[in-house]
Order: sequence, then C-alpha cells, then structure tokens
Amino acid sequence: MAERDRLRDYRGKRDFDRTGEPRGRGASSGDRPRFVVQIHDASTMHFDFRLQVDDVLKSWSVPKGPSADPKDKRLAVPTEDHPLEYEEFEGVIPRGEYGGGTVIVWDHGTYEPLSHDRQGRPVDFAESLERGHATFRLTGSKLHGAYALTRFRDGADGAEEAWLLVKRAGGARTHGAPDPRRARSARSGRTLAQVASEAAGE
Repeated sequence: MAERDRLRDYRGKRDFDRTGEPRGRGASSGDRPRFVVQIHDASTMHFDFRLQVDDVLKSWSVPKGPSADPKDKRLAVPTEDHPLEYEEFEGVIPRGEYGGGTVIVWDHGTYEPLSHDRQGRPVDFAESLERGHATFRLTGSKLHGAYALTRFRDGADGAEEAWLLVKRAGGARTHGAPDPRRARSARSGRTLAQVASEAAGE
C-alpha cells in the first residue's frame, strides 16, 4: 500500500488548518526503526505507543501505558497509522478536532525487531504484526528491553480489535509508565500542564 494510502485515515480525521499535527511526508528517520510513546490527555487520559514500520508509525492506544513488570498485560487498542513526523509532535490539539487534548512525548528511541518463526528464522516485522504476534527490543531514554505485542481479538463480528503489550522477562531494567499528570517529556522536560499553559499563552 502506498504511503499516501496508509495515511488516508489519519488525514481524513484531521483539519490541518486547525491542528498543528504533522500532515506527513513519509520522510525516512534513519537506519534503525524508531518508536515513540506519547501521553495524550484527551477525553480519556492514555498513552499512545507507536512503532515505525516502513514509512509510517503503527499505533496503539494503551490506557495504562507500558509496564516494566512482565506479569502485567497491558491492553493496546490499534489506531490509525501516523506519519513518521508524529514522533516529534508535542502540543495541544484543539477541542472539536479528532483526539483533541494535550500531547507530550514521554519516551522515544529505536527498536530492534526480534520476531522469528518456529525454526528460529527472522520474520519480517510487518508480517509478524499481520500474523498477530511481534517481539522487539526497545532502546529509549526510559524504556529498555524486550516487549511483545499479541493480538487476542481480531475485530471480527464487529468487536473492537485488541492486543496485549507485555514486557519480556529478563534483560535491562526499565521504567514503567508514570502518573501521566506528573510525567515529563523526553523532548522538552515539560509536563502536560506546562504544555497546555504555554499553548494558552499563560
């Protein structure tokens, strides 16, 4: 699917004359694929977990955010693909716009695909997501180590598609999701309240 088609849903939900979100140009962001975790104070506070796959960010809404405890299984609901430039987006989406509310970048960095078949051979990451199970190692400023995304509901029969985001046992110590209202941006050091206040000119 062409890049412009992958972003059709994203662009169709937004009025770029009103929101400062990036329209998206599909620009490359380096040799290693990127990830970003944003905190979004929308109608419901949540974390947005995004992985670069080819020329878009595959995205999931994670209500409680990533956990550092392998025993925690965090619900992850897929959302529309986002442009690569969204990795750097921080600001206030106007009320009345899709996803209105304040956004900060809680963490970002690179990831290494780890998915393989039963014979131990590497599997293309996009293909592993299509199959419903993907493993990867995050190298961020806060998140480190191996994680897995597993689809447990495929969206058939009108049910909402749903995944689980789980930290793999072992490996580097990592930060779990903080209290979102006290969390600080990995890009600017600001809190949600500070971003909102600055946008309002206070």
